[in-house]
Amino acid sequence: MSIWKKDMSLVGLNASSANTLVAHLGIEYTAFDDNSLTGTMPVAPHTHQPLGMLHGGASVVLAETLGSLAANMCVPEGKYCVGLDINANHLRAMREGTVTGVATPVHLGATTQVWNITIHDERGRDVCVSRLTMAVLSDKRADKPLEERANGG
Repeated sequence: MSIWKKDMSLVGLNASSANTLVAHLGIEYTAFDDNSLTGTMPVAPHTHQPLGMLHGGASVVLAETLGSLAANMCVPEGKYCVGLDINANHLRAMREGTVTGVATPVHLGATTQVWNITIHDERGRDVCVSRLTMAVLSDKRADKPLEERANGG
């Protein structure tokens, strides 16, 4: 049984990243199944730290991107999720290539969610493991007319 409560397509998910940090870092959603969301990020100068290795912060952005989007896709209309806490353990340095992250739920509650995100290299070796805690909130704008919501009301 699928955890997703909203319709998903890779085209739609990737389009939602236009003009964001996600697009700037080259993160792409590549797959989802009934219980996980997968995405990739290049390891290149724009994701490096000054020593020429994958920046730990870029790994955290990939982890939070996957976990946050997944969290928001498995709550019903009228609800949304925001991040409360994220941690990451950086296990392996990378200088080039592509990393792949997979977000899977640990807990999908009414008020909180917890996600594991494992990031690995092309050989399947773990590069970073992360845990993300999300708050589930009610969209107070859902009762307002569309025009009012669009104007920040």
